[in-house]
Amino acid sequence: MPSSLLWAVDVFGRVYSLSPTSQQWDLCKEAQLEIKRITATQQCCWAIACDHQIYLNVYASDVPIRYQEETYENQRWNPMDGFSDRLLPSDRWQWSDVTGLKHQPLDSFRLPSDNWEWEADWYVDENFGGEATEKAGWTYAIDFPASYTKDKKWNSCVRRRRWIRFRRYKARDTWAKVSSELPGSLPDPFSDISCGGWEITEEPMGLISLWAVTLQGKVWFREDIHHQNPEGSAWVEVQCPGEVVQISCGPGDLVWAVMWEGHLLVREGIGRDCPKGTSWAEVQSPSPEFGAIHVAVGVSVVWAVTKDRKVWFRRGINSHNPCGSGWISMVGEMVMIDVGVNDQVWGISSEDRAVYFRQGVTSSELSGKAWRALTSLRDGDRSSSRSSAGSLASAGCFFSNEVTVQSQGSVPGDMDMEPEGASGGNPDPQEQADASKRRIPKVTSDSFISELVSDREGQPEKHEGTVVAPIPEEEAETEQEVKVAPAVVLSRSPSGRPDHAWSNVDLEEAQGRLAVGCPASDTGDSCSLSSVATYNLDEPYGADDHPIWAWVNGGSCVVDSHSQLNWFNSGVSSAQSMSLSVSPAQTAAWRKQIFEQLSERSKREMENFRHYEQAVEQAVWVKKGTMQWWRDWKPYKWVDVHFALEQFCGTDGNKEGIIFIYYTFNDEKKYLHTFINEVTILVPVLSDSKHTFAIYTPERTKQRWPIRLAVATEQEMHDWLALLSVSCCDSRGIQGPPCKQAIWSVTCKGDIFVSEPTPSLEASPYPMPCDQMYWHQIGGHLRVIECNSLGVVWGIGYDHTAWVYTGGYGGGFFQGLASSTDNIYTQTDTKSVYIYENQRWNPVTGYTNRGLPTDRYMWSDASGLQECTKENTKLPSPQWAWVNDWTVDYNVSGGTDKEGWQYAADFPTSFHGSKTLKDFVRRRRWARKCKLTTTGPWKEVPPIPLSEITTLPCMAASRMEHVPLWAISSKGDVLCRLDVTVQAPAGTSWLHVGTDQPFKSICIGSAHQVWAIARDGSVFYRGSVSPQNLAGDCWYHIPSPPRQKLKQVSVGRTSVYAVDENGNLWFRQGLTPSYPQGSSWEHISTNVRKVSVGPLDQVWIIADKVQGSHSLSCGTVCRRLGVLPMEPKGLSWDYGIGGGWEHITVRGNSTEAPRISMPSMVGGPTPASGAPRGTPPVSIPDVMNGNAVRS
Repeated sequence: MPSSLLWAVDVFGRVYSLSPTSQQWDLCKEAQLEIKRITATQQCCWAIACDHQIYLNVYASDVPIRYQEETYENQRWNPMDGFSDRLLPSDRWQWSDVTGLKHQPLDSFRLPSDNWEWEADWYVDENFGGEATEKAGWTYAIDFPASYTKDKKWNSCVRRRRWIRFRRYKARDTWAKVSSELPGSLPDPFSDISCGGWEITEEPMGLISLWAVTLQGKVWFREDIHHQNPEGSAWVEVQCPGEVVQISCGPGDLVWAVMWEGHLLVREGIGRDCPKGTSWAEVQSPSPEFGAIHVAVGVSVVWAVTKDRKVWFRRGINSHNPCGSGWISMVGEMVMIDVGVNDQVWGISSEDRAVYFRQGVTSSELSGKAWRALTSLRDGDRSSSRSSAGSLASAGCFFSNEVTVQSQGSVPGDMDMEPEGASGGNPDPQEQADASKRRIPKVTSDSFISELVSDREGQPEKHEGTVVAPIPEEEAETEQEVKVAPAVVLSRSPSGRPDHAWSNVDLEEAQGRLAVGCPASDTGDSCSLSSVATYNLDEPYGADDHPIWAWVNGGSCVVDSHSQLNWFNSGVSSAQSMSLSVSPAQTAAWRKQIFEQLSERSKREMENFRHYEQAVEQAVWVKKGTMQWWRDWKPYKWVDVHFALEQFCGTDGNKEGIIFIYYTFNDEKKYLHTFINEVTILVPVLSDSKHTFAIYTPERTKQRWPIRLAVATEQEMHDWLALLSVSCCDSRGIQGPPCKQAIWSVTCKGDIFVSEPTPSLEASPYPMPCDQMYWHQIGGHLRVIECNSLGVVWGIGYDHTAWVYTGGYGGGFFQGLASSTDNIYTQTDTKSVYIYENQRWNPVTGYTNRGLPTDRYMWSDASGLQECTKENTKLPSPQWAWVNDWTVDYNVSGGTDKEGWQYAADFPTSFHGSKTLKDFVRRRRWARKCKLTTTGPWKEVPPIPLSEITTLPCMAASRMEHVPLWAISSKGDVLCRLDVTVQAPAGTSWLHVGTDQPFKSICIGSAHQVWAIARDGSVFYRGSVSPQNLAGDCWYHIPSPPRQKLKQVSVGRTSVYAVDENGNLWFRQGLTPSYPQGSSWEHISTNVRKVSVGPLDQVWIIADKVQGSHSLSCGTVCRRLGVLPMEPKGLSWDYGIGGGWEHITVRGNSTEAPRISMPSMVGGPTPASGAPRGTPPVSIPDVMNGNAVRS
């Protein structure tokens, strides 16, 4: 199921969903329930059925919902029995929780509801702090409570071990009733429901606030709803100053409610520690004459509907002022309205009960511009419209059968009875339209809102064939009333009688009272709360009729200004249908045929002019501009220069070019020049005040000192980068998408670069140096990228969204010929910017922002070396845009207190979440989210967010039916992607691989060997993985290096490398086909951030510190030299581009070098420029025979 869906309920209680990319409403197949209210998130949706009870529908997913139950078995040693369950009276329980205060025997654990099931029986956890314990899983200590160790000592008097059992939520993709039982009494029947609050805090993951209203006007709050407990724990009543009829909860801390009198209530005091809030504030109705009947809130907006169906917008809403400042009248008349994730707005018109979408809603214009009706078809409309195109009955009647029996409280019919004088002959169509009055049934709820809505008189119908036009926006304070025209017409039945009225009777009684041919009668409205409308549900709508909607909810529909919506173009003309029927294959064949014909014509016409000489032998093209250049000698400063790119074509047809930089030094005009074919990379550079980019050449790469240039605007920088990049590619003959064996990399800025490998890159013993590799940029924005030799490339953004490479090229700022015309999609990414608030304690005032002179800045970055305040902290680059304000971040390693503070003895040291007597400093982290929108050859793979990805490295000539691809979700679940092929690299679904704890890194080797690292640093090997058994059988615990916690692993053909949290690179020794787990770890190097092992066992890393000509360069790409089958650890390092690189993958580079003969070692020639450099990165020691040595 897509993660972004718009939900709606029709008057028959049927639930439909609509994706932003779909043109058709999909019917929910759960036909046993008739839904009245629905509210949704991106993980689940809640609903109220006709029995006034709440139901939960958790979307089906490849990742199961698992909850780990745990209990501890405690024992004490005595001289007679040794360790036994005979504890002292002052000891903890024999079976207890981790604190020892709660008695938890194994048989005391029960499933929360029938929607859960046990996965397996209880078992002992043999993992302790990332290291394996003895088989029994015991950990030892001197006494309770104390720090435990996995080794038994002479003074170990107590011991304990942890027992684990997992339970799984099984009611997925179905409506499961939520228990409303309370210790004292049951809540009243529910009439309204709303969920939200997922942006209040990120811990626990998936936390949701659920608010409900009963028929008696009471407000209830469902506690403890999160990812591992989707049902929640219990209902808690929230006291209100009056009777509430409707409530709305936004993604953040906004909660508004409508009272019986028409006034509105605003919940105040909502926060991380108090999701229910503390008090209510009353807001007057938008209209003094008509009270409010409906309210909808978003992140920073509030919309309302009054009894006269007018729509109102509340201005001045923010987290500091949830009540806002005033109302603005908007155009349109709605029955209800709803606000989505990004403050997008939907409504149901009071005229035709169609769903309308508010266009033009942006962060700068929250009220939008105009309403537009959704013309998406229902599930089955296309087939039914074809089969019943000539059916007069379906065209003339709204229902297949006629309702004849009505209760005393029935509503007037959809069409008034025909006058007596008009029984003979054909009535005038205009008079018939004027006389017909339409009445909408009251089935959305049995709450008081239905009674308020029913006071409205019906509106005239619109004739068939009329187009529903968007409603233009009016001025804020205008009183003009614009009517929304209905999209369908109710015509007369074939028998000549008018269509019969809606009936308002009990559902159970209605089934026995239906008859055909009885006349309908007009009666007054009913005010009974127990009455609901009744219809024949066999064929509720005709083929050409639109559904009558009763409720709409966009809580799980992610729509922004860049979204491509297909909701408004479901009606396709015959000409359009004919053009859309042309397949891409036919289009490609036609283009090829036209190209061949044009080539033949050109060849035929130029045949007679071959003996003429060319008028111009070389074509010269010059592009000039004004820039600033960073002078790389003292005094270092920005200098105004003239920049020129000169391109020319030689007699051989190759394009060449030269870059000139003209500057003035000591009143003397000078210039620098660089040949285009010497440029190795063009990189945008992060700068606070300038739009800067860097030009690297092999010599400047060695020095770590590129040519840095700055331009006036971001657009100018992008134009120059695109032009220079195209010139560099032309000079090297690079065109189109990257090859399948390409090496991919990502900068710390998120830019994607790719390099086409040559056979000389892996030549032995003299490979091509890394600094001579050419890298060109590909559109998009990623944090992690992985590939293999078959062309399967996946990436992960900063917001954990998975993306798959589509085979295109260009995107981003590349336009025209520099970018492919197809396979380019819009890509978005979000991330958080963090700053720290620091304080020091003094005996007079306590903790204040007055620190010692030697202290860090009171507002700083994580290191404390750079001052970062809320005001001066800027976006990562001009491409980003803020999406919210600064908020305290509670999801910090080490924990926080209720206000987000962490405490320590001094700066800098390790921080913890609780204050002690020795803590004299404290800090808390503030976060602010920003969003980037770009384009590139990447397509999103919903809906599971990922943190790590790996594909099987193989040779280019390999033939695989399915490419093995493993991943780790943002929650730590291990996943295996199914049906990944070269033709369909996105695959179809995920297969969940069970683990006992969350993981953070995973990698698969050429022989299907899968290695993984848990979040606690422990290492695991997956056994029995093969093409026939993709998920393997079980995990084997591998000992970590002594006193080290690993964070990343990479597996090649026969080699396994890992990086620990201290930046050390380790090599796994003793790997054999019969013993793939290996025997021990050997230290290779330090100052390593990331490692990537290729299909030829080549080793590439991102180094944290590499000595250049001027300073240390962080984030540099380095390659291991001397890697041979008999020397898998290699000998030394060769470095390339950097710094500022974050990730690299060589798992697609299977280009083998041609075999060459070794030159004579005695009197032989000295290696030329292709020889490797003898000086490795200074700060990265080499390892000879297991001992680290520094060159």
